[in-house]
Amino acid sequence: MSTRQQILARIRAALADVPDDERPESVPVPRDYLRSHAEGDVVELFAERVADYRATVIRSTPQALPDTIRRALTARGAVRVAVPPGFPADQLPSGSWAHDEPPLSVAELDQLDGTISTAALGIAVTGTIVLDTGPGQGRRAMTLVPDYHLCVVTADQIVPDVPDALARLDPARPLTFISGPSATSDIELNRVEGVHGPRTLDVIIVTAPS
Repeated sequence: MSTRQQILARIRAALADVPDDERPESVPVPRDYLRSHAEGDVVELFAERVADYRATVIRSTPQALPDTIRRALTARGAVRVAVPPGFPADQLPSGSWAHDEPPLSVAELDQLDGTISTAALGIAVTGTIVLDTGPGQGRRAMTLVPDYHLCVVTADQIVPDVPDALARLDPARPLTFISGPSATSDIELNRVEGVHGPRTLDVIIVTAPS
């Protein structure tokens, strides 16, 4: 018997007493585990953890957002920048943008200086931004192919921890979890950035003035 056959046989044996009409939702799952490791201000924690991943954190108010975006792009020397469908036009500074309608080819995306997007939410404990291809986020290629990603996250989108995020996300949507610029290490722990996505990540946190 092959290893595969052994595994399948064990699964069948474990399921032998399960009624044919039973569904996953028929069996309650205890949810009494610790749901969050976040302490204190989740926005501040998110900013701290995002910076830990070598991303740049930029603060802004809603009113100052267009100018904040302009200054961030200027600092990166980003001129040819893509804007996904649904990104709020009133949040953008004046300028010429690349649009993904019709969809840009991979070669065209690779020639851009970067992409700007919104996010589905941010996770404070892990310093993660999550994209689900919603309005202003675009398809995955838009934020994975260009070498620079500027992401706008509002304070009310930041949740304490992963369970909180999963409760708000739609599992049927294509979800991308981003914790800092794309990076990997070889067997000698030499860090290489930009292999699987953008080499540079800026995150603008938009908070209403108190």
